[in-house]
Amino acid sequence: MITRRPRAALLAASLFVLTGCGGGAVASPGHPSGGDAAGTTTSAAVPIPTPTSQVSSSPLLPGLGPKTLGRIPAGTRQAVVVTGRGKNSPLSTVVLYQRTGAGWEAGASWPAHNALRGWTDQHMAGDLHSPIGVYELTDAGGLLNDPGSRLPYHQSSAFTAPGTGFEGEPLAGAFDYVIAINYNRTPGTSPLDWSRPLGSGRGGGIWFHVDHGGPTHGCVSIAAKHMKELLRALDPDLHPVVVMGDAASLAH
Repeated sequence: MITRRPRAALLAASLFVLTGCGGGAVASPGHPSGGDAAGTTTSAAVPIPTPTSQVSSSPLLPGLGPKTLGRIPAGTRQAVVVTGRGKNSPLSTVVLYQRTGAGWEAGASWPAHNALRGWTDQHMAGDLHSPIGVYELTDAGGLLNDPGSRLPYHQSSAFTAPGTGFEGEPLAGAFDYVIAINYNRTPGTSPLDWSRPLGSGRGGGIWFHVDHGGPTHGCVSIAAKHMKELLRALDPDLHPVVVMGDAASLAH
C-alpha cells in the first residue's frame, strides 16, 4: 500500500513505484511494491556475444578489494561491475567482465545512473540509496519483446513507468528492458514478484533498467542499446552477478 503524500508532482511518482521497481527514478521516496501481472516467461537461446570493445584482461577484477572479491561466488564467470563516482553521487560506470583462462576480460565501459543519494550498505525502503554488495542476476523482463535474453524473460504491460523523474525527465520507456538484481528477492521469479525474504522494510525491486537521463530510486540504469547488449550477453550457465557500490566501498 502506498502512503499518500503532498501533491507536488507525487501522483505520477506513486504510479511509477507501483510498477515494482524500487530503483526507479521517482519524485519522492516510497515503498516499492508490485505483483505479477499477466505475461509470458521465456528463455531465448542465442550465442553469447563477445564483449564489446575489450579493453583489458586481469587475474583479478580491477578496483575490487579483498572483502568485495571474497563475496563473489567461486563458480561465477560473469560479473557486471557498477562503480559509483562517489558515496553520495548518482553517477556510475558499468563494465561487464567475463572470466577466461587469462583472467577477467573486460567489455565496454558504459555510463550509468544509480540512486539519487548514492550508495549504502544498509539499504532500507524509500531511502533513495542503491545497495552496496554482490548479487546474483537470474531473471529479466520488460515491456518490449525479448531482445534475445538468455535469462528467463517475463514480458508484461505491467512494466510501465509513467510520470517524470527527479530532474523532470520523462520516465516512459524506463522499463522497456529490466534485469532483476537479487537484492531481497526470490530468484527464479519475475522481476515484478513482490516476495521480500528480508522483509518489506529492507526495500526491494532493485533492477537494471533503461536510463531516463536522471537519478534513480535505487536501481542502476543504462542506455537502451546497452541494456539489450547486457541481456544478450548474460548467460545463466556462467552464474552472473552484479558487484555494485561506490569506488571507495568496492576497494575494501
